[in-house]
Amino acid sequence: MFIQLITVGKIKEPHLLPALETYEKRLSPFCKFSLHSLPAVKLPENPSPKEIQKALATESISIQKAVKGAFLPLCIEGKLFSSEEFSELLTQKLPLSYSSVSFVIGSSFGLDEQLKSSAKNKISLSSMTFPHALAAVMLMEQIYRAFQIAQNTRYHK
Repeated sequence: MFIQLITVGKIKEPHLLPALETYEKRLSPFCKFSLHSLPAVKLPENPSPKEIQKALATESISIQKAVKGAFLPLCIEGKLFSSEEFSELLTQKLPLSYSSVSFVIGSSFGLDEQLKSSAKNKISLSSMTFPHALAAVMLMEQIYRAFQIAQNTRYHK
């Protein structure tokens, strides 16, 4: 299975880069994994709602071009999964229909509403907001955990 994590915007927390690299290595026995960053549209200091919407629509075009297979955006209104439920989705349900999965973390203003509405499954890590790099680390850990659960290892207690 090919799994990619698409983020919009630069990773601004260099201290989290080693964690991203660690989980990328841990995932290599289970899937082909790619962490892909797309540029965020530059906005003024205090953008208007119209400017934000235009930026999100522009970013949406880049995201749609990058997505392969199942599209799973991370958004606050997405479904909260337990680790076991997420493992079932990723290792049992999605592979029945897709050979690729694309998780997407939007820019600091989120994702375009039309883009989100096109997704069959939306995922939420929490009702809290996290920096993009931290959300990426958390998601990558959960992807790794999903494979560990599927193989019934001791990693997931």
